[in-house]
Amino acid sequence: MSGNPALDLAGTVGSRRGEPVDALTAPADIERWVAECDELPNRVTADLATFESALSLREAIYRLALDRVLDRPFDPAGLEILNDAAAGPVPVIELSDAGLHMSGDLPTVLSQIARSAIAVLADPRACFKECGRAGCTRIYLDRSRGARRSWCGMEECGNRVKAAAYRARKRAATTAEGSPGALSGLGNP
Repeated sequence: MSGNPALDLAGTVGSRRGEPVDALTAPADIERWVAECDELPNRVTADLATFESALSLREAIYRLALDRVLDRPFDPAGLEILNDAAAGPVPVIELSDAGLHMSGDLPTVLSQIARSAIAVLADPRACFKECGRAGCTRIYLDRSRGARRSWCGMEECGNRVKAAAYRARKRAATTAEGSPGALSGLGNP
């Protein structure tokens, strides 16, 4: 959704400036999240310590990505967490007739995510944006032509914004139809 697994991890907290909604509240949640991410090993287990490491990395990635959005220097504490995680083990990658298979434990996954974050955060051409829907604080990579994308994704935020705009237009049209000036062009019989 965000264009990078590291940004997707950072996006597991919604509405950061309002009432945050955290999709990762227990070790089983990070296990499910990893399993759903195509670019990561799909079978990991998390204990409390590795789960807390995942949350720490998530927050570091968010702060660093927000630094890019706001065009400010990187947060030193976030850099330390990210670089430490990136120094971890790498996943085992195997190719077969069935395709690519990647395996590793949760520290391996976190290391892979950290390296992905470093690659994208270091890219001077990467266009980082925060979602334009009110209340959504997801940061995404805008790879659209002319960097005109406004939402983190159409499925959730884009559809909500477009539906709200449609309802507003319908209300405005209904209000205009009911106003006294709306009938003035009809003439009297």
